[in-house]
Amino acid sequence: MNKHESMLREVKVEDAIGMILPHDLTQILPGEFKGRLFRKGHQVTEADIPALLSIGKEHIYVMELQPGYLHEDEAAQRMAKAIAGDHLTLSEPHEGKVNVKSAIHGLVKIDKAFVDSVNAIDEVVLSTIRSNTVVQAGASLVGTRVIPLIVDEAKVVEVERLAAARREMGFTLLEVKPFRKLRVGVITTGSEVFKGRIKDKFGPVVKEKLAQLGSEVVDQRFALDDSEAIVGEIRAMLALGVDLVLVTGGMSVDPDDRTPGAIRQAGARVVSYGTPMLPGSMLMIAYLGDVPIMGLPGCVMHDPYTSFDVLLPRICAGETIVRSDITEMGYGGFYQC
Repeated sequence: MNKHESMLREVKVEDAIGMILPHDLTQILPGEFKGRLFRKGHQVTEADIPALLSIGKEHIYVMELQPGYLHEDEAAQRMAKAIAGDHLTLSEPHEGKVNVKSAIHGLVKIDKAFVDSVNAIDEVVLSTIRSNTVVQAGASLVGTRVIPLIVDEAKVVEVERLAAARREMGFTLLEVKPFRKLRVGVITTGSEVFKGRIKDKFGPVVKEKLAQLGSEVVDQRFALDDSEAIVGEIRAMLALGVDLVLVTGGMSVDPDDRTPGAIRQAGARVVSYGTPMLPGSMLMIAYLGDVPIMGLPGCVMHDPYTSFDVLLPRICAGETIVRSDITEMGYGGFYQC
């Protein structure tokens, strides 16, 4: 006899209030309906009594929890509460699962090492979206559940212990970071645009991507492929007090592409020139003081998702990009056919 069977007993339906059904109960209405009336794991309420009697159930088997065991709904709720951080809401249990949802538009941060440690516990499930995903308010981020209907409480206690220990070490298990409204300066390089031979296509794309994250372009300037001119425009943008400078174009290794050298010449500390992501491998990220400066390759104009789309939300969420952030972009970063 397994632990579930040892908790079963037969009772009158009127005495079953608050108890748990160990299996589905089916309703048959000839010529109209045949299907599940109550699902396994349902907790009987007073309002259920007439329906149970209507299918001929004057006595039913119920499951009584023994000390040290939890119903799947309570287990899922406790795990969800253990991991939830800022700007999150919890759903009601449904079929043994609780969803953790975002309360805001922002950037989700998830501690993968913690998720892995939880999923190493037998019969426990912690399923998440990827960290650093941009989410809207109401989006589901995490689902918690256990595999059996009734689970050993010690397994849920272990999840709670791991969560507390990880927090004590300074880690955030799960949160959504709000986006700041950044004032952004855009410098578009290239003689063909500067002299009006072709229409600027970078500006509209960049403005749209920023608007989707709640930021705005406060000034856009045009410069020839000349290092001194680009440096001058970078300094002019900083004088305006912008929070982010985007320099578009001139990012290849061609001798007449001057943007990377100009960013260095302006005195910026370069985090990386190049990323291991395709498209977007020629992107540069640097800092002048606390102000990030990004050199954007041409793919940003026409590819829907590039390295710019990976890094921009993190900058808008107030994060400082470091070299390890760039290194990690290679795994799963091949979007180019």
